[in-house]
Amino acid sequence: MSYTVFAEGYDALTQNVDYDTCAAFLHKTLRRYGIADGLVLDLACGTGSVSVRLAKAGYEVIGVDLSPDMLAVARQKAQAAGRDILLLCQDIRAIDLYGTVRAAVCTLDSLNHLPDAAAVREALRRVALFLEPGGLFLFDVNTPYKHREILGNNTFVYDTDEVYCVWQNTALPDDTVQMDLDFFFPDEAQEDVYVREREQITERAYTAAQWEEMLRDAGFRILTRYDGYTENPPSAHSERIVYAVQKE
Repeated sequence: MSYTVFAEGYDALTQNVDYDTCAAFLHKTLRRYGIADGLVLDLACGTGSVSVRLAKAGYEVIGVDLSPDMLAVARQKAQAAGRDILLLCQDIRAIDLYGTVRAAVCTLDSLNHLPDAAAVREALRRVALFLEPGGLFLFDVNTPYKHREILGNNTFVYDTDEVYCVWQNTALPDDTVQMDLDFFFPDEAQEDVYVREREQITERAYTAAQWEEMLRDAGFRILTRYDGYTENPPSAHSERIVYAVQKE
């Protein structure tokens, strides 16, 4: 997936995401483990909503994303906020930094977007390579429960001033969901005319045991897991789990 079309309507379609709560939770968790400043890597940073908030919290942020279009929006946000954020157009399976960072974050189920377990393992290995010894990695993932019971074969419709989106899901084996998105953007040159664009996303969910194995193999130990961006432990019905892991 190129994320070119998705970038144009991304912020409009994620208005329900509480970025303030997400960033505050990340900041609080980093501080809990002694990281109140320094370099933090924001993987799959998208349009930079979390990156800007972490920069405002006092971190030196490096944002990495595969989509130049997403990064273009992120750069505008950083400039508007008066924050100097280094933005790199890289695949998270092949990140290449100038040195190590104290911590890394990855939000909004971005690791679920990788095509298979081998790709996830490679991304985890690259994160570990550029983390300082004892460094933290905070990330969230969609659960198999969410893929089976919430996303499944369902269809969702989003109607905003910026874009109209029809999101159709198809459940595939191995807790994988194929998401076909039809975007309808207002044509600036013609009133009451819309331009249709299409994108396709595939997400795969993994069990807690699978995550534990992949993280261990990459050189991480799990510090704790949360039910989303709360202080509660995960349950059988958790839709999103936040991991706090440490490089050995």
